[in-house]
Amino acid sequence: MSEVSPQEPAPLSESEIVASRRAKLKRFRDELGFEPYGQREAGLLPLANARKLFSEDAHAAFDAASKEAKATGGVAADSRAVVRVAGRVVQHRDMGKLVFLFLRDATGDLQVSVSKSAVAANAFELAKLADYGDILVIEGPIGRTMKGEVCVWATTVSLGAKSLAAPPEKWHGLSDPELRYRRRYVDMYANPETAKVFAMRARIVSRIRRFMDARGFLEVETPVLQPIAGGAAARPFTTHHNALDMPLFMRIAPELYLKRCLVGGMGKVYEINRNFRNEGIDRSHNPEFTAMEVYEAFGDYGTMMELTESLLHELAVGMVDERANAGLRANAEGPVLPWGEMEINYARPFVRVKFEELFKRGTGIDMRDFGAVRAKARELGLHHEAKLDDWLVVNEVFEEAAEPLIDPCRPTFVTDYPSAISPLTRPSRRDPALCERWDIFIGGMEIGPAYTELNDPDIQLAKFTEQLKGADDEESTFRTLDEDFIESLRVGMPPAGGLGIGIDRLVMLLTDSASIRDVILFPLLKSMAPAASEGSAE
Repeated sequence: MSEVSPQEPAPLSESEIVASRRAKLKRFRDELGFEPYGQREAGLLPLANARKLFSEDAHAAFDAASKEAKATGGVAADSRAVVRVAGRVVQHRDMGKLVFLFLRDATGDLQVSVSKSAVAANAFELAKLADYGDILVIEGPIGRTMKGEVCVWATTVSLGAKSLAAPPEKWHGLSDPELRYRRRYVDMYANPETAKVFAMRARIVSRIRRFMDARGFLEVETPVLQPIAGGAAARPFTTHHNALDMPLFMRIAPELYLKRCLVGGMGKVYEINRNFRNEGIDRSHNPEFTAMEVYEAFGDYGTMMELTESLLHELAVGMVDERANAGLRANAEGPVLPWGEMEINYARPFVRVKFEELFKRGTGIDMRDFGAVRAKARELGLHHEAKLDDWLVVNEVFEEAAEPLIDPCRPTFVTDYPSAISPLTRPSRRDPALCERWDIFIGGMEIGPAYTELNDPDIQLAKFTEQLKGADDEESTFRTLDEDFIESLRVGMPPAGGLGIGIDRLVMLLTDSASIRDVILFPLLKSMAPAASEGSAE
């Protein structure tokens, strides 16, 4: 059995690490004269920009200057660009009279060399004592080390912020998924890929806005706090407004307010919004999520299909271009993006299949033969089918037996759903049992639905009333008729197409992220027992 070498010190406990860091903070402030939490710094460059300033041609002969700096601790006079950068310490190597550091910011990592003879005594001591996680501000010429690495040769060192917390166990990454989500502020600098995903998310949302604006759509804002939980069949979060002494709901969807905008004369509107649904959490669901809803006067589910296909194709092309260095490609048909073990081809046109056709393919029976459908439901283990309306049973059997047939590697529009399960959708002019609705599926996930919107106030009132009659005891506590919305339809809403897209799921696909938690900065997590605060009485 091997023994631990006596030269290897026992690892410090977390409390010992924190105590050591607090002692250094006191020394930085009291002995070395540094403010541990910094101040405004003018002229700072992102680390990536500093690297770009270095010209290999201009500094090809830098080896002599670097050798002299290493041998004597001095910095030779030269024409190198002087930069001022700040970043978090992620590597630290003390070689006596020379300290090598790697700093990290959102743009990447940069090596820094601090020579004892090139900086003030207190600055050199600061560099020697710096801990992983400390934020340092460095100024000096930028060049190459003897090994050819781009490096800043520090002439000044100051402190931006002293890190008091223990660093991740392995500095190359915070590996525990639960801790990554709970301590996202550590995850983002310990795992640079995390920060890149959220930067890509921001660019994706910006591209969506540019696309919609270029199509003539107007971005609007509708209420998050709503007096009626409407626009979708979901359990809401409830709250109470004290001043008006009235219950309110966090919105589950903005649909009914956006349609009011059409009534008011806005022809093409969209909203990228936060929705809240008091339901489960899994790989593709979070109770607070981002979606985009779109409405176009005198459009229909066909115009929404063209809009969606064009938008997703353009976003995929943008991601292929952005991630070309990762080996992404566009084939002869269109852009291909990886998602886990899949390669999803966003070539146009996307696949189109009718709900009824896919149901027959998945079950071997006609969806309008309700007796056979119920028998199939029992065969599939859907034992609560006896409590459901015939068409709801059809939908559950479809989800169980037909949806798995959709090719996850090709975006697919499933069209012409049963009218009975889509109360806000206009029935089909060819077959009233069906409605003008589609859902798009990519990677085995539903990304969003679209409709030809129902704008007949009498039919809408009848559908709402029927829906309320079918509500169970729990639903009846928050389901109410939105009479003002019905009144808005009586004023007159033009025929319209409507669309909803889940932004979080779309970002998952475009950034090759396995879970919705990977693309939400601070996902909802189960509360942990609160730890005793530092210095609290026991």
